[in-house]
Amino acid sequence: MTATSPHIAVIGAGAWGIALACASARAGARVTLWSRSPVTPGTRTLPRLPAAVLPDAVGVTSDLPEHADLTLLVVPMQTLRSIAPRLKGTSPLIACCKGLELGTGDLPLDILRETQPDRPHAVLSGPNFAIEVAMGAPAAATIAAASLDEAHHYVGLLSSPHFRLYASDDPIGVQIAGAAKNVVAIGAGIAIGAGLGENARAALITRAIVEIGRLAAAMGGRPATIAGLSGLGDLILTCTGAGSRNYSLGLELGRGTSLAEILGTRSTVAEGVATAPALAARAKALGIAMPITETVSAFLAGEIDLAQARRHLLERPITVE
Repeated sequence: MTATSPHIAVIGAGAWGIALACASARAGARVTLWSRSPVTPGTRTLPRLPAAVLPDAVGVTSDLPEHADLTLLVVPMQTLRSIAPRLKGTSPLIACCKGLELGTGDLPLDILRETQPDRPHAVLSGPNFAIEVAMGAPAAATIAAASLDEAHHYVGLLSSPHFRLYASDDPIGVQIAGAAKNVVAIGAGIAIGAGLGENARAALITRAIVEIGRLAAAMGGRPATIAGLSGLGDLILTCTGAGSRNYSLGLELGRGTSLAEILGTRSTVAEGVATAPALAARAKALGIAMPITETVSAFLAGEIDLAQARRHLLERPITVE
């Protein structure tokens, strides 16, 4: 790191924010990590990811930074609208949260265009567990912006031998994939928790790719994006990895624990719970069939039980692939 190193601001000191702060430092940047809660000066570990030791290049503050070369927004999707207007400066904003906003159905970049219309926007998404990125294990992700030149610029600032980034000019496809995979992961967890088997989970993941691609296309994205890191890659990880919050929530649901009980014992956010109804509503408004999303949403709302959910998916009219 030198005096000319890029300055990256990371807004949000949850597990993923800590991980991206560590990854940015490894890419050679000076990093300011914003924590909502006050932090003791000089601290090198934070509660949401205590196993990760922050590099020396990372400074932690509870004051929102005003100057940076790039700002990563790593806050829960449902709080993005309240945080974004508070950001000062002119640096490009990269949304690192996944989901749709309840009530509006907005994607992360929809919110940033509304709340910070004069700043460039992009989205970062991929198959990443925070602890592995924080510890420097090999990982990859996608940064999508309005143009490939813009995306390549951000990739150049954040890439390292530990964290391989790819550029995309399909931010809609990347955002839809990132939102939907959390919903599918809950469904995959339910299937395994209820003892429906590995075949059921594999079928669920595969058919989810089809329905996510339909929605992406209807919203102006490219179905091919769903076959990439932000789509298939993230689906595989989130629907099978024990560290997935959405998958583990689904496992407990499948075993018979109520949603209220599960949420009452968790301090972390499973974005799929809020995203499911918002995604189902967005698809319905566009006339897009998303049976997996619709079924998971109805199950979470208590409108159907497990037996009914199974019938909804397995007894639909036979079609072609």
